[in-house]
Amino acid sequence: MSVSPRPPRSVPRPVAPPHLLLVEDDTSLREALVRMLERRFEVTALADGASAAERLRAERFDVVLSDIHLHGMNGIDLLRLVRSADLDVPVILMTGLPDVDSAIEAMDLGALTYIKKPFDVGVLDSALARAAKLAALARAKREAIDAGLGGSHASNEHAALTTSFDRALASMKIAFQPIVDGRSRTTIGYEALMRSSEPTMPTPGAVLDAAERLSRIHDVGRCVRERTAAAFESGDDGALVFVNLHAADLLDDDLFDADAPLTKLANRVVLEITERAAISDISDARHRTAELRRRGYKIAIDDLGAGYAGLTSFATFEPEIVKLDMSLVRGIESSSVKRIIVGRIAGLCRDLQMRVVAEGIETTDELACMLDLGCEYLQGFLLGRPEEGRRASAYRW
Repeated sequence: MSVSPRPPRSVPRPVAPPHLLLVEDDTSLREALVRMLERRFEVTALADGASAAERLRAERFDVVLSDIHLHGMNGIDLLRLVRSADLDVPVILMTGLPDVDSAIEAMDLGALTYIKKPFDVGVLDSALARAAKLAALARAKREAIDAGLGGSHASNEHAALTTSFDRALASMKIAFQPIVDGRSRTTIGYEALMRSSEPTMPTPGAVLDAAERLSRIHDVGRCVRERTAAAFESGDDGALVFVNLHAADLLDDDLFDADAPLTKLANRVVLEITERAAISDISDARHRTAELRRRGYKIAIDDLGAGYAGLTSFATFEPEIVKLDMSLVRGIESSSVKRIIVGRIAGLCRDLQMRVVAEGIETTDELACMLDLGCEYLQGFLLGRPEEGRRASAYRW
């Protein structure tokens, strides 16, 4: 009688240890922690916050153990960065200089615990044991989502993005960059530029990208207009203020509200319509622009030479001012093609009684070229850098 061979016993796959990011700038302590942690974790050990931020953007970790006081980016900012990408990863913060405010902020941002140096090894070991269990739970959750058993990565990412976006709005400040009349060599106005201390959204473009993904463009517009008005209305020099306006803001009733903060300054405000979305997506844009003019605003088309800006914008908005994108300005003294294009634009705008602002001027050669081509208004680092909370003095030539 033949005997069928037994099927081979399945061997469970070994479970990979959790991946831990250790950030500690004290070399001896970092090395001691690595020796301790390697028994339980796969460890990536780094000495500064900036390097840790770069690694966090590139790969996923199961646990983060970080000192609070770091070079490049402190532990609180690092925690914000972690939370912008993953709401579940356990984060343990260490400090030799305990501070009540930073402890409260760490807990508000979802740190697992806050450990004072020098710490008892048992306290850290207990915190790490708990972190390992939570990491396993988070990993199982991700695997269930990947297997289609419920939940969504998108919902987690949406929540993290919302948290970062809310912090960006809360920390938003306004910087002012001078705009100079090339003929009189006087400052005629300032562009209001939003700035945020949220490390996961370091540029205005990043804030706007998040706002578009979250369908919260109006929140950004209202915040910028409110804080610009608060920072600018105290001035009595008659200068204009140029305020960026996403095309979608034309659909926000707050923009037209007679009691809105910026409305009170309307006769000194130039609204720069920035076309990150096609004008065709905005219903009744011409009528809405006319209503803004009745309230005292002037209209500018921003970034001519980039994005959607083109003839449709001129026909729809009939702007008083056109701003040339810096891509047309950069290195214009050595580009005959750019000089021809800018010269023609400046001539056509004069015929249409529109003023031209040349943005992004950084060299005296660019400045001289733009003056020769008839650009009335000038803006760029050469003429004055943006400064938060006050109006910077313009360059004299």
